[in-house]
Amino acid sequence: MTIEVADRPNADVAETMPDRLALPIWTLVAPGLGLVAILVGLAKMGALGTAAAVIVLIGSVLAAVHHAEVIAHKVGEPFGTLVLAIAVTVIEVSLIVSLMLSNAGDATTLARDTVFAAIMIILNFIIGLCLLAGAVRHHEQRFTLKGMTAALGVLAAMAVLSLILPNYTSSTSGPTYAASQLMFVAVVSLILYGTFVLVQTVRHRDYFLPSTDDKDDHAAPPSRRATGIAFAALLVALVSVVLLAKTLSPTIEAAVLGAGLPLTVVGVVIAALVLAPESLAAYKSARRNRLQTSLNLALGSALATIGLTIPSVAIVSLVLDLPIALGIDAKSMTLLALSLFVATLSLGTGRTTVLQGVVHLVIFAAYLFTTVVP
Repeated sequence: MTIEVADRPNADVAETMPDRLALPIWTLVAPGLGLVAILVGLAKMGALGTAAAVIVLIGSVLAAVHHAEVIAHKVGEPFGTLVLAIAVTVIEVSLIVSLMLSNAGDATTLARDTVFAAIMIILNFIIGLCLLAGAVRHHEQRFTLKGMTAALGVLAAMAVLSLILPNYTSSTSGPTYAASQLMFVAVVSLILYGTFVLVQTVRHRDYFLPSTDDKDDHAAPPSRRATGIAFAALLVALVSVVLLAKTLSPTIEAAVLGAGLPLTVVGVVIAALVLAPESLAAYKSARRNRLQTSLNLALGSALATIGLTIPSVAIVSLVLDLPIALGIDAKSMTLLALSLFVATLSLGTGRTTVLQGVVHLVIFAAYLFTTVVP
């Protein structure tokens, strides 16, 4: 009994450590600053006010994703994956719809550009960076082949149905779907994503687990108190992101067009902002020789981007009667086909080296260059 009493304070200290690590101060301050910025109209206070509002928006996005990850870690799978995916989708859709509703330019292709940018960033930048960083430090890395094959198969199907098929349907003119076709693709995307989550987290979970059992791969889950705080902060952050995006959307779009850049750049910025936390987490895992975790994060984000964002934007488009064009042009189709083909080759052996990483990063550089200089 004496030993238990003496050890209890140490146990209490140990229990608070994961909470401190899970809830950094900035993740709690950023959402609050977002609400303050909205109440005082920071975005309308000249150039400095707009710049400050953009910084607050970025901080709120990163904080929202962080709190979603804390909740996901607490509730476990498969619900954890869904919590994180839904939070990211809310952020992405709110940014897209806010810009679609603005009058600064033609934003009918913004959803398409954002989804395509997310796919290119994930398949080429994130995966390429992880393969290169991991191989530089560990020479050759291994992962479970079955899981990556399944993820790439689902990704290819959803990408073609969402971004390429609209160019070849005849019910409407241009790279668009008719209302019934749009709803069909939205439902199919949800079915494919839901089936993948079921396979990844329940029926064939071993396909996505590292080949070695490393106890350090899993940090201690946060306490109920930390999870409750994270949930409240997540709600505040999401509200801040949605309202700030609505306020800043005309300014951002006008600035891009005023600089002489194509509107596609806005989609790239949105995708990069939303994927920033996953990119950092995937990179750190690859450096620690946990390539399986990196690939799970990357491909899971790509599937959530199509499987949840496309249906959400489709519903908003139909309800608000907003025009939306999903079909990508010939240049983008070429880059998408090349990216999927190279990813299949790179992840088709279960082993990777620096060569695969460099190839993916070169393709990403070509995508960025041809986006700015079409």
